Amino acid sequence: MVEDTMKPRKGEKRQRLGELLVEYGLINTNQLKEALRRQSQVGGQIGSILVEMGFITVDDLLDFLSRQLGVPSANLFKLDISPEILKVFPLEKIRSLKVLPISIDDSSVTLAMVNPRDMMTLNEIEFSLGKKVKPVVVPATQMEAAIRSLQSRPAAGITGEAMEKEAKRTEAQKAPQLLSLLRFLAKSPATDMFLTAGVPPSIKLHNDLKRASMDSLTPADCERYAKELMPEKGWEVFTKKGDVDFAITYPDIGRFRVNVYKQRNSISITMRHIMEIIPPLEELNLPSWIKDYALKPQGLILITGPTGHGKTTTLAAMVDIINTHRKCNIVTLEDPIEYLHKHKNSNVNQREIGLDTESFHEGLKRIFRQYPDVIVVGELRDVESFEIALHAADTGHLVISTVHANNSTSTIERIINIFPPHQQNQIRLKLADSLLLVFSQKLVPLKKGEGRILAYEKLINTYRVKNLIREAKTHQIRSQMLTGSEDYTTIDISLAELYRSDLITFKDGLLYADNEQFFRDLTIAA
Repeated sequence: MVEDTMKPRKGEKRQRLGELLVEYGLINTNQLKEALRRQSQVGGQIGSILVEMGFITVDDLLDFLSRQLGVPSANLFKLDISPEILKVFPLEKIRSLKVLPISIDDSSVTLAMVNPRDMMTLNEIEFSLGKKVKPVVVPATQMEAAIRSLQSRPAAGITGEAMEKEAKRTEAQKAPQLLSLLRFLAKSPATDMFLTAGVPPSIKLHNDLKRASMDSLTPADCERYAKELMPEKGWEVFTKKGDVDFAITYPDIGRFRVNVYKQRNSISITMRHIMEIIPPLEELNLPSWIKDYALKPQGLILITGPTGHGKTTTLAAMVDIINTHRKCNIVTLEDPIEYLHKHKNSNVNQREIGLDTESFHEGLKRIFRQYPDVIVVGELRDVESFEIALHAADTGHLVISTVHANNSTSTIERIINIFPPHQQNQIRLKLADSLLLVFSQKLVPLKKGEGRILAYEKLINTYRVKNLIREAKTHQIRSQMLTGSEDYTTIDISLAELYRSDLITFKDGLLYADNEQFFRDLTIAA
């Protein structure tokens, strides 16, 4: 929209349009940065991009440009132009010069222009017509819509309504802007958004995939989104590795966890909106007693469950409890950092894998030099990391981490079996001594379809649980304590309580149950 720079008065420094709009308070710095980033990806005039992104209205921008350039402005969508006026110029000249006659009299012609400072074009037109030209500034997108409308019906004139419909039709054919998609995800109850070539943008809503009612994305669309999301160095890493995880914050929209990966010679993207304010325990449906374990001075707490079922949020909630109620040094290792913790009574040092340290293992190797009281590991994945975590929990640190496992008892067996056979008895003893709690969780769709609610299983390492772990009888925990006890409660009991409270359906409870028959018995008894 006009030139990206505004012509200065004599002696003044040339200033860009975006900078002027910030200076006059019509947009803010973050909005300008987002628009410039968009411009670098798709091209176009900065003014039109700001309008398309919803940062400024057409009328406000035109009023600003009119005052700055000293020429009138026009909103083409509010004008009708007769065939007689349009005959002043051949269609080829309108298209090549990007000018549009909007009124004419005996001595002058009023000419809509994207750049009314283009003196060469003005002089050429005045010479060819033998009339004085009165330039008015118009949006670049409106000029393009007018030319397309004129091409379809060259002898019929054009109306503002027709030009606006053409602009909307063209916009609807384009892939949505990334910021529009992010805004939608941030405002919707969806957990994730998927951008894949060959299908429209899709969301995960209550565990179901739903596709937008629009054209399928192209490989070029997905590549453009990926480049827009990540910095230049991130793109270099991605092209070498084939996939990359990171988190990104858009100040006016929110924070997102992003995974970009290659598939079938194209790029796919998964995005998850992260709540910047960590919800309280009640809102997350976490039990109040979990606070007591978060405030323990020493030991190992493991949060388990399937991918996408809120383990990271539970982890963040526990860190927030410690940060609020203890005065200690907390060091986290995360891939990527999702929730940003502000320092409260504790110091919270958040380290991101790939940026601040090479891997979980490398970060844990050096963590004791940072003198942490609390160690938080985004996920324990390998033998070395488990070994260091157990050692830390055994030497006076509180260690909290997540593990991918189906339930609390399989978590214990997974940890032990990841070690070579000759070490397993020693690890059983260490685990029996240092473990505080295994908290296994799943998010179940609410009956009324307004989100998901947490169902959980707890395994507290009491004296009898310690003995079962030491004696390699972990499998007996589920059979001996099936009906629930102070130290163990199966997820089936939690699901039955949610069903009895009319929060979930029987079908969903059965789907997420560990023991289907036990869940049936509990609900029938109710």
